[in-house]
Amino acid sequence: MRYDVRREASTEPALLLIGSPMGAAGFVTLAGHFLDRTVVTYDPRAAGRSQRTDAAEETTPEEHADDLHRLIDALGEGPVDRFATSGGAVNALVLVAQQPEQVRTLVAHEPPAAQDLPDRDLVAACDDIREIYERDGYGLAMAQFILAEMTAR
Repeated sequence: MRYDVRREASTEPALLLIGSPMGAAGFVTLAGHFLDRTVVTYDPRAAGRSQRTDAAEETTPEEHADDLHRLIDALGEGPVDRFATSGGAVNALVLVAQQPEQVRTLVAHEPPAAQDLPDRDLVAACDDIREIYERDGYGLAMAQFILAEMTAR
């Protein structure tokens, strides 16, 4: 697992900025706004610089949470503050459930957890978007995502 640390002398907990499948590169601008503390970004397993070394086709939130647990241990900076978005928010929620002592504050931004919402019929749309992404790539999948969001309102 590859990660970046921007160290600042501070008494504040380290701030981890995470996404999934988005990696560290997606947080460069945001990380630059936190000059009062150490900021850590990383490439989750199977994304960016953190390539899988096994033949698995998917990584579970539990695997990601274990990776995050090991990252916090390696940093020696726990408990940490977390801003997690998208799939990273799901992974962070699993980490908090399994290792609550490692996280002081979690902001879970837009976790894709539609199956738990009253309008869970959107889950089928999400499955379609994933299939489009795997078959046709990012552009067409994003167009389908926008269309699904517009029709859901």
